[in-house]
Amino acid sequence: MNTRMRRAAVAVAAGAMAVSLAACGSAKEAGEKPKASGSAAGDAIKIGLLLPENQTARYEKFDKPLIEKKVADLTGGKGQVVYANAKQDATTQNSQVDTMITNKVNVLIVDAVDSKAIAGSVKKAKDAGIPVVAYDRLAEGPIDAYTSFDNEEVGKVQGKALLEALGDKAKDGQIVMMNGSVTDPNAKLFKSGAHSVLDGKVNIGKEYDTVEWKPENANTNMAAALSALGKDKVIGVYSANDGMAGGIITALKAAGVSPLPPVTGQDAELAGVQRIVAGEQFMSVYKPYAPEAEAAAKMAVALAKGEKIDDIINQNVDSPTTKGVPSVLIPVVSLTKNNIKDTVVKDGVYKADEICTDKYAAACATVGLK
Repeated sequence: MNTRMRRAAVAVAAGAMAVSLAACGSAKEAGEKPKASGSAAGDAIKIGLLLPENQTARYEKFDKPLIEKKVADLTGGKGQVVYANAKQDATTQNSQVDTMITNKVNVLIVDAVDSKAIAGSVKKAKDAGIPVVAYDRLAEGPIDAYTSFDNEEVGKVQGKALLEALGDKAKDGQIVMMNGSVTDPNAKLFKSGAHSVLDGKVNIGKEYDTVEWKPENANTNMAAALSALGKDKVIGVYSANDGMAGGIITALKAAGVSPLPPVTGQDAELAGVQRIVAGEQFMSVYKPYAPEAEAAAKMAVALAKGEKIDDIINQNVDSPTTKGVPSVLIPVVSLTKNNIKDTVVKDGVYKADEICTDKYAAACATVGLK
């Protein structure tokens, strides 16, 4: 990672981690908190990092290098991160956990492909004396810690933005809801948050749970929705992330929909930011990856060394299988063309010239990006 990104990561972490969030879920009673089970000596620890897929740009570009850097910082360069990506295959990820156990890692950071399917592997790791930090998605099984964003709030932010875009025309037609994959527990929370804002204020014509979050599946779903509802009846689209928003917008264009209705997103992917600048996508949710990654690294290093993590966490949450999981939840930002300069550019996620390629130069000028 370059120096600019490292400085940005530190700056974003310092700001976001200072935010105090209200407690969520059921806190454990005194004396019931899971104890760290790592037993590594000193800084020469081995951390297994399992990420779920490589279709979303964030994992390889941000999460992995940010975690690696923080582990190095915390261990004087002695800590090792062993990495594997499941490429959206839950069976593969379970095999990767087995490999990590065989390789005797001291702790695991796991972003689950399927939160339920990973539970057995989490138990295997625990039985082998390896603590598990659930990353970004709340894995089931006996996890020791968890870090993510306030995922229900993500859905609320998306829903509020869509209502803002629709204004007093919110009930003049139908909206389409394109939720994420049912195997991702975050998708359920995004969906719940969005419904809490949108229900009763818009007419939901069609709603889909998108298999594997794939843009091509969102594209197919959107084409079906336009066919069923009529292209002139769709006034807005709730899309749970930027990748799917791209597939949705392609379907809208292919159907000859003009002007494009407001479409939401999430992750502040470069292509999504460019679509926002161009006026094709209304918004995305900017999630500062640095504080999330750094929280995971801090908890993993502490657990690997057998240390407490009480001073790292900001609340406790419940999974379907584990109550009072020590957690760090990070706040999010609604990203529109009005604040790109003050968020992803200011924080060093993208340079202006990365966003403002020749295709987007004119649009960038209109929003003050140079």
